[in-house]
Amino acid sequence: MIENDLAINLARVQFAFTVSFHFLFPAFTIGIASYLAVLEGLWLKTDKGVYANLYRYWLKIFAVVFAMGVVSGIVMSYQFGTNWSVFSDKAGPIIGPLMAYEVLTAFFLEAGFLGVMLFGINKVGRKLHFVATLAVAIGTFISAFWILSVNSWMQTPVGYAINDVGQFVPAAGWWDIVWNPSFPYRLVHTVLAAYLTTAFAVGAVGAWHLLKDRTNPGARKMFSMAMWMAALIAPAQIFMGDLHGLNTLEHQPAKVMAMEGHYESHPDGAPLILFGIPNSKEKRVDYAIEIPKASSLILKHDLNAPLAGLDTIPDQDEPPVGIVFWSFRIMVGLGFAMLGIGLWSLFARSRKKLYDWPWLHRAAIAMGPSGFIAVLAGWVTTEVGRQPFTIYGLLRTSESAAPLDAPAVAISLLAFVVVYFIVFGAGIVYIFKLAAKTPEAHEPTPDDAPIRSAGITPAAAVLEGDHEEGAAS
Repeated sequence: MIENDLAINLARVQFAFTVSFHFLFPAFTIGIASYLAVLEGLWLKTDKGVYANLYRYWLKIFAVVFAMGVVSGIVMSYQFGTNWSVFSDKAGPIIGPLMAYEVLTAFFLEAGFLGVMLFGINKVGRKLHFVATLAVAIGTFISAFWILSVNSWMQTPVGYAINDVGQFVPAAGWWDIVWNPSFPYRLVHTVLAAYLTTAFAVGAVGAWHLLKDRTNPGARKMFSMAMWMAALIAPAQIFMGDLHGLNTLEHQPAKVMAMEGHYESHPDGAPLILFGIPNSKEKRVDYAIEIPKASSLILKHDLNAPLAGLDTIPDQDEPPVGIVFWSFRIMVGLGFAMLGIGLWSLFARSRKKLYDWPWLHRAAIAMGPSGFIAVLAGWVTTEVGRQPFTIYGLLRTSESAAPLDAPAVAISLLAFVVVYFIVFGAGIVYIFKLAAKTPEAHEPTPDDAPIRSAGITPAAAVLEGDHEEGAAS
C-alpha cells in the first residue's frame, strides 16, 4: 500500500513537472502570436517600418517558443498511456474526441501556415503573409479552446453517463460537454493571462533597451504597446478572476474553502484571511491576518452571508490546503502588481514621461517574469484544488493510475528533469540572447510583390522616416 502510494505520488510529481514546464510555452505562444498579428496588421495599415522591424524581432523568439511548446506537449501525452492508463481508459470516450478536434482544427491550421509565417515573408505578398500570421494566431486560440474544454470538463463534468465497464461516455449532445459550467470562465481567464504574460515579457524587453537608449524607436514602440495592454487587460483580468471564483464556489466549493483557508464554517459572515500558515493537522490557520466578514462580501456580496468550511466535507475529500492557499495568493498578488504597473504607466504617459522614468522601466523589467509565475500559480490552484479527484467528485486520483512500479517512475522522473533542464534550458538561454539584441531599424522588409522563381525582387529597405516616427511615438 505504501509503495503504491509512493508510485502514485511520484507519477503526480512527474506530470506536474512536465505540465508546468509545458504550460509556460503555450501561455507565451498565444499572446505573442496575437502580438505578431497586431504588428503586421499595423504595418499593413500604416506602412511604418517600425512595426515590420518589431515583427521580425519577435518572430524569431516566437519560433523558438512555439517549437518548445510542441515538443513539451508531446511528452505529456505519453504519460497518459504509461502512468495514467486507467484514467485514459475510463475518460477516453469523452476526452479522446475533444483532443482529436484540437489536432484537426488547431494543430493543422497552425502547421499549415507556420512555414509561410516563418519563412515566407520575402516569398509571398504582404497581405497573404498577414493571412498566414493571422491563421497561426487563431490556431493558438482554437488550441486553447479545446484543451481548456477538456480540463474544464474534468473540473465540472456534465453530459456523461457511465457504461457497463465503468467508462464515461457522452449522454447528451457534445456541446453540453464542451460548454460545461466552468469552461467559459476558464477560457477567458486563461487567454487574458496569456496576453498579460506576453505584455509583461515584451514590456520588460522594451524597458531593458530603453534604459540603454531612450531614443530607440523599436524599444519605445514595444514598451508603449505593452503598457497599454497592462493598463487595459489587468483590470479586466481581475474582474474576470472574480467571476471565475464565483463559478468555482458554485461548482467546486471545497476548492474555494482551501483557497480561502476556511477550515471552519462561518454562519454569520466569513473573514478574508490575507496571510497565515494553514495547519491542516489542527484545522486552523496559524498567525492569520484577516479582515472580518470580507470573504462573505467578496464571494456572496453580503457581509453576513454564511460560508461553509472544510468541516462540512470528509477529510479524505479535502484538497491540500497549504499549496492551494499560497498559490492563490501569489496569483492574486501578482495580478494587483500588474495593475499597479499599468496605472503607473498611464500616469507617466499623461505626464509625457513614459520613456523618461528609469524607475518605471526598472519596475517593468522586474515584472517581466510575473506573467509566467502567475499562470503557474493559477494552474496549481486549479489543479491541486481539484484533488483528490482527477474527474471532480467522480474519479479519484488513486483510482486513475496505472499499475505502477515506484522505482521505474522515479527513474523516468529523474530523466525528465535532466533532459528538460538541458534541452529547454538551452532554448530559454537562446531566447534571452535574442531578446538582449537591440531592435534594429534597418532590418530588411518584404516588398508588396512576391518573389518569382525566375525573377529577382529585392526586399524593400525600411523607410528612413521610421526612425523619426518611432522617436515621436
